[in-house]
Amino acid sequence: MILRGRAWKYGDDVNTDVIFPGKYTYTVTDPKEQAQHALEDLDPNFAGNVQPGDIIAGGKNWGNGSSREQAVGCLKYSGITAIMAKSFGRIYFRNAVNNGLVPITCAAAVDAIQNGETVEIDLDAHTVNCAAGAFDFPPLSPSLFAIIQAGGLIQMLRKKFGADAKRLPMPEMKGGE
Repeated sequence: MILRGRAWKYGDDVNTDVIFPGKYTYTVTDPKEQAQHALEDLDPNFAGNVQPGDIIAGGKNWGNGSSREQAVGCLKYSGITAIMAKSFGRIYFRNAVNNGLVPITCAAAVDAIQNGETVEIDLDAHTVNCAAGAFDFPPLSPSLFAIIQAGGLIQMLRKKFGADAKRLPMPEMKGGE
């Protein structure tokens, strides 16, 4: 799988409140409307100029902070296909995978990429190609890659349990659990 898009480059410690402003957490529930507020306090030009297929190159600790999924969804629905960072907040990384947004850890590529340049990510070869060269990154585990390929965890489970599965079986909870 090859992803190709324009890079949006940001620095270190971009937290979930900066990715999706907390003031909208309980008032904006439509994912397409959430996309209109993506990164608005950090980069007011992002939401109006992002294109389908674009890629984010972020610094250390991308997505630290709260566990709310809107910080992933607003980027996915704005058209971002991958987030490459020097490191991720642990919960953000998993929320990205579960929502079908590719998280890649590759500090060397992030350092080399210039804002606005075209970047190509080869998920099968585990390489990032940009104007400065090619950079290897550690592959996602087969199970995480399968979730990404399915478009997210819910989509993968629907395929596994049947396309018509409207509700997946939940374990029975016993008192106090």
